[in-house]
Amino acid sequence: MTLRVDRRRCAGSGLCAVQLPDVFDQSEEDGKVLLTTPEPGPRLAGAVRAAAARCPSGAITLHGGGPDGERPRDGNGTGRPRGRAQETEEAW
Repeated sequence: MTLRVDRRRCAGSGLCAVQLPDVFDQSEEDGKVLLTTPEPGPRLAGAVRAAAARCPSGAITLHGGGPDGERPRDGNGTGRPRGRAQETEEAW
């Protein structure tokens, strides 16, 4: 699975960086997401999917790596319309 982030879309909430610091960081200049690990691997797959689903601006998308990451999805990384992200069992 490969991650992509859209810094233009990012609202700078920092949820991703706080909850998954091995993969995301925040710019000191504008507070927007920085992707530190574009291909996090299977160990972090569940947490990465949860981060994409919880991103309030839909700036995180998953690509490749199986059925949950085949293509960009609905701008919020969940495959569901914005505002309808489901919680996962993966604990933050």
